[in-house]
Amino acid sequence: MANNATTYYDLYRHSSIGQMLTDALDDLIGEERIDPQLAMKVLTQFDRVITEVLNEKVKARLSFKGSLDTYRFCDEVWTFMIKNVTFKLDNGGTSVTADKVKIVSCSAKKPDDK
Repeated sequence: MANNATTYYDLYRHSSIGQMLTDALDDLIGEERIDPQLAMKVLTQFDRVITEVLNEKVKARLSFKGSLDTYRFCDEVWTFMIKNVTFKLDNGGTSVTADKVKIVSCSAKKPDDK
């Protein structure tokens, strides 16, 4: 269980569910139904919960193959741009291909966590 003082990356705010949550909170703020401070608390809670749930519940694994186009390591975050990617689930499922994929990889703990 995570400590309440632990900070989490806001990486998942850029996912479709994170963007929908942000849009809904923006609408509520615009309608003056909630304060911006409450919206920030909700987003902070979202960061924590989605990280914990994905860590605990997702057991599927996949492999991928492609051509590394660019990579970067900045502020303890790796970013990879891969072209002509083929994904395969470990259970032998259907392959999925993509022209271009961006992979962002962060440490399980932020650098400021002790």
